Amino acid sequence: MKAGLLGMLNSPPCATSVPLRHVRARVTCSSSSGHISFIKDVAATQPPENLQHLLKMLQTRGETLVSPGSRHGLIPLAIPLSENMSGSMTALLRWPTAPPGMEMPVVEVRKHGVWLLANNVDQYIHRILVEEDADESHGSNGELFHASSEAGKKLYTRGDFAESKISNLDGYLLKKVGLFPDLLERKVMRHFEEGDQVSALVTGEFYTKKDLFPGFGRPFVFNAEVLLKVGRTSEAKDSARVALKSPWWTLGCTYQDVASIAQWEDEQIEYIKEKVSEEGRQEDLKKGKALPQVALDEAAFLLDLASIDGTWGDYLDRIAECYKEAGLGEIANFILYRD
Repeated sequence: MKAGLLGMLNSPPCATSVPLRHVRARVTCSSSSGHISFIKDVAATQPPENLQHLLKMLQTRGETLVSPGSRHGLIPLAIPLSENMSGSMTALLRWPTAPPGMEMPVVEVRKHGVWLLANNVDQYIHRILVEEDADESHGSNGELFHASSEAGKKLYTRGDFAESKISNLDGYLLKKVGLFPDLLERKVMRHFEEGDQVSALVTGEFYTKKDLFPGFGRPFVFNAEVLLKVGRTSEAKDSARVALKSPWWTLGCTYQDVASIAQWEDEQIEYIKEKVSEEGRQEDLKKGKALPQVALDEAAFLLDLASIDGTWGDYLDRIAECYKEAGLGEIANFILYRD
């Protein structure tokens, strides 16, 4: 590892003993220029068009903006946006090898990875505006609509929820705004509460359609839990094993929780440890796999291993080195960057 890259890396605090909100620098101004320039210059990708409006909205609803480079103890693919009073962080996810045109998802950062909040910034803005409009108990004063500016006007017209005559807010969001993991999971549980097991199973399977939440293993985890709930243990096992083919930091829970349903112990962990060993690397190269692909696979495996205990800092140097070997120097720099 070159000294120039090492100089950008600070040792992260122990994630299990220090709450994340105690170790991050905070941005007190309302300007979004820092996040936009970070995404362009450090994350080396195009910032979402309406990011500045989302940041203003998050701040308006009481969240504290967080420096995008304040990533100690976090999964290194996250770009922090804001933090609420309970310490939950909203961030953008920078997929290392995203296909052209794929937008950055909005996620909640957790110890073992991320939880998908929305597939893109516009979808998240749209949802926030609808929820604000539907929140009669607080008598919406329009602050969030004002903060959303022109983006909000394009995405949602105030009063549309009431005019739609759709009684259920979740139903409106799913029909008019987009699909969200938490809403689909809530819909399944509502079917169970109503005694409609068939609809619960159908919705659980629909959740796993590959084009809905590309790259995320969470839908397969939840579907496994649904199948387990109705006693279909073998199918639950299969769904859990499919989930573990996705990045483990996208499971929405711990690796151990999913491995238990998959009826695996440490086999997968041992397999990955073998793959990232020097012997495993040489074996892949002997089989004819190109070095850049071997390096990309190793980086993905290392992220999986780091997610097990949330020990991201232990793997940063090696993950960055893999991306350098794969010809993704900008991603390597992004992985290592800390304020």
